[in-house]
Amino acid sequence: MEPVGNIFDLKKYAIHDGPGIRTTVFFKGCPLDCWWCHNPECRNGDVSDGLPNRQMTLAEVMTEVAKDEIFYDQSGGGVTFSGGEPMTQIDFLDALLTACRARRFHTVVDTCGYASAEEFDRIYDRVDMFLYDLKIMDDKAHKKYMGLSNNLILENLTHLAARGNKVKIRIPIIPDITDNAANIDAIIQFLDSRKNVRDVSLLPYNLFGEDKFKRFSIPNRMGHLSTPTDADMAAIAGKFRESGFRVKIGG
Repeated sequence: MEPVGNIFDLKKYAIHDGPGIRTTVFFKGCPLDCWWCHNPECRNGDVSDGLPNRQMTLAEVMTEVAKDEIFYDQSGGGVTFSGGEPMTQIDFLDALLTACRARRFHTVVDTCGYASAEEFDRIYDRVDMFLYDLKIMDDKAHKKYMGLSNNLILENLTHLAARGNKVKIRIPIIPDITDNAANIDAIIQFLDSRKNVRDVSLLPYNLFGEDKFKRFSIPNRMGHLSTPTDADMAAIAGKFRESGFRVKIGG
């Protein structure tokens, strides 16, 4: 039987989800419950929850991503698997990565890191880059704002970093939650001993999630937050650069 997955969106001409021009495939379902999630409609993996979702076969997804092969070739782009969390559908993700490898498409997995080490090992050789979210270092705060401990996430990051330099870190800058001096300093200290991890993207909080909370009648636990200023972002970026990281503001 051909592999089938639950996909809630497929974005063409994506330029913030890895190098070059890309097609991003958004998987439905995520183990975390981030208060600020900008894709809250995809958190539930249940296809009958009434939110955006379509079941697609391996062939259907590959047909769509292959339409933009010329852009991948010209720009050094490829295919990014995001979500939600693509690792929640590991069999479908594995099948897609294998098909992309056969077509020589550059592959990126955008992950929250909450999966087994065995699952990361299973796909590692078919992934060109991991975009790895790192949000809150304090475990108690992580449980409060995301619903689960960060122990597995940090263990997997350490494991992946030890294997090579495929990991690029993404840090959402959420006012008063991830954006505080203690958290930023703790992230820098943690990453500083993972010598293969030198690239960091700082993602300023945006209002996309607030609009979706209203549109899909999903409770908004944070209320309205302001986006960080350019000066705020530059100051955080400066801290990382002082510790020798290559820093990008934005995706």
